[in-house]
Amino acid sequence: MMDLRPVAYVLGLLVMALGLTMIAPMLVDIAEGRGHWPVFAESAILTVLSGGLVSLACRNGVREGLTLQQTFLLTTGVWVALPIFGAIPFLLGETEARVVDAIFEAMSGLTTTGSTVFTGLDELPKGILLWRALLQWLGGIGIIVVAMVFLPELRVGGMQIFRSEAFETMGKILPRATEISSSISTIYVSITLACALCYKFTGMNTFDATVHALTTVSTGGFSNYDASFGTFQGPAEWVASVFMILAALPFVRYVQMLNGGFTIFRDSQVHVFLSIIAVLVAVTAVVLISIFPHHPEQAFREATFNIVSIITGTGYASVDYMEWGAFLISIFFFIGLIGGCAGSTSCSIKIFRYQLLFASIATQMRRIYAPHGVFTPRFQGRPVDDDVLNSVMAFFVFFIVTLGLLAVALGLTGLDFTTSVSGAATAVANIGPGLGDTIGPAGNFSTLNDLAKWILTVGMLIGRLELFAVYVLFTISFWRA
Repeated sequence: MMDLRPVAYVLGLLVMALGLTMIAPMLVDIAEGRGHWPVFAESAILTVLSGGLVSLACRNGVREGLTLQQTFLLTTGVWVALPIFGAIPFLLGETEARVVDAIFEAMSGLTTTGSTVFTGLDELPKGILLWRALLQWLGGIGIIVVAMVFLPELRVGGMQIFRSEAFETMGKILPRATEISSSISTIYVSITLACALCYKFTGMNTFDATVHALTTVSTGGFSNYDASFGTFQGPAEWVASVFMILAALPFVRYVQMLNGGFTIFRDSQVHVFLSIIAVLVAVTAVVLISIFPHHPEQAFREATFNIVSIITGTGYASVDYMEWGAFLISIFFFIGLIGGCAGSTSCSIKIFRYQLLFASIATQMRRIYAPHGVFTPRFQGRPVDDDVLNSVMAFFVFFIVTLGLLAVALGLTGLDFTTSVSGAATAVANIGPGLGDTIGPAGNFSTLNDLAKWILTVGMLIGRLELFAVYVLFTISFWRA
């Protein structure tokens, strides 16, 4: 039988750490003077005690390494346990959220999805607004570590191709994760501070600049206002676009750059990602100029901001792009299924999987007209093993199947076709806003029925952990191993 103590020990420590971060919004609430700070004091005490007791009870089972089973269980367990405790301030605070809404919001935060069920954000206590942003910021750095340490070893969705780049970790998961987290944290904090300062220079107040820096670098998309980023027009949109792109690039390259071993623009993922953005922005801007009375600078600014926001999975919206016509709406739907680079805070399918998919297709076509030739798909100049390609193909199939099943399930709850399909896509791809009047850029998820919210919550979890890390837990062979 699997020893659950090492998993529970690590989960307990992470829950404790989450509880300690609640001190920050508590202090902000004290400074604001609205009397909301006891909510975070109570939540922090409950969270720290719960995590501490679990860790103490299980510390005698700690080992240096984790088995494959334990690693799978820990990966999913983190994104189940933390949203539950992260939801406590929403349950106790002025949001007066019900359990389903609180967990939905916390899951959306920690998975950096950015979908929200809260309205009246402009009037909420600053502590709650900061807590939403902190959840996304913590979720962003958490998923980078998972993508660099755990997923390559778990061979999830082709991520094993990055095993050598994400460092050798098998058998030493915990100490190596700590080492990598330290390097990533320095870069992550530095980019966040730079983003906050740039927002400050564009005219944001200190609180707005801080919160939006946290949700920009995490590509999460939570804002302090119901109008999302539409509250800030002009230079702030350019700043956000730059930092969303930086956050969607592979962080392992930043680490290598600091060590003088790699230039980020040598990564083919980066080339493809930036090229796609450039083409999409140009097309969108031209359409906006031709259809609407847009000034060229406004057209390129709105096109750049909203294209980058959706393709990186951030989910900010500066305008209601549902009014831009069917052609651009279709573009926004499909680019959300692209995503950024592997090892970044962005979500969805990821650029490298499309590269491997098209490399495999090109190889098969060559074999058709030259059946005696020897052709091997290549990525970053290196040949790709069949197990990587098989894993990527399986990921594409499971992604589409998952999206379809979620869309059908949402439709059975009574939602219309557009809301069901775009809702499923935004959950599995962790994008944020969907399409339509209900969950589009001008709406939110508050009016959905409870069952739909639970379905979307599960969808966000599955999508953030690259599908297989969750699905494997439901196989009999996993528990028999």
